[in-house]
Formats: sequence, C-alpha cells, structure tokens
Amino acid sequence: MYSPVSGKVIERNAQLEERPELVNEDPYGEGWIVAIEVQDASDLDTLLDAAGYRKFVEQSEGEAR
Repeated sequence: MYSPVSGKVIERNAQLEERPELVNEDPYGEGWIVAIEVQDASDLDTLLDAAGYRKFVEQSEGEAR
C-alpha cells in the first residue's frame, strides 16, 4: 500500500478481514485501514483534505477526456 507519509503502522482495522466492503461503504468511519504514527510531521503539509482531493480528481477526469 502506498503511503504519502513515512512512519510506523501502529494499528490496523481487523474488521476489514471479515468485511472488506467497509473501505468503500464507510471510508471516513468504520472503513479505515491503518493508523500510522507519522515519523516527520512536515510530510502532512503537502496532503490534501477530502474536498481538495475531490477537486483534484474532478480536474484530472476533465483533462483525460
């Protein structure tokens, strides 16, 4: 799995073993994948929030057409 930040996985969502569909059904709630202890907090400065990522995807889709 690609991660935009460096760090250590400190927790994984065991529910996904039985219900992998949670990733798609509830990605911001019960469908989380892992919790990461970030090594370098400055890595977080370049991340997009949900709205920013949605805008990026929409722009990318428009360029692909």
